[in-house]
Amino acid sequence: MTKRVIIESPFNGKNQRNKTYARACLQDSIMRGESPLAFHMLYTQKGVLNDDDPTQRKLGMDAAFDWYECAHAVVVYEDYGVSYGMAQGIEHAKKLGIPIERREIFKDA
Repeated sequence: MTKRVIIESPFNGKNQRNKTYARACLQDSIMRGESPLAFHMLYTQKGVLNDDDPTQRKLGMDAAFDWYECAHAVVVYEDYGVSYGMAQGIEHAKKLGIPIERREIFKDA
């Protein structure tokens, strides 16, 4: 069975660096043989939810949190630090007893 992971990375749909980094995190996870999901990329796409609207942001986070119990781990990519949203995901995983793995993909660069 493939290891199902939820990706946590800093993200703001208006920040190109973070978009590029989130794609690199997905690629890193897939190359490790994992089956990753990055809800912060999925739910903030144009026409889905507005991440700048606090009500919609909470809806998106709550919807993502519903999937955590299906994951084998939450993988936190930390090259650019841990954002407030990431910290919330980490805390949710801790409450559920889901393993948390911390990674940096640029540490050898």
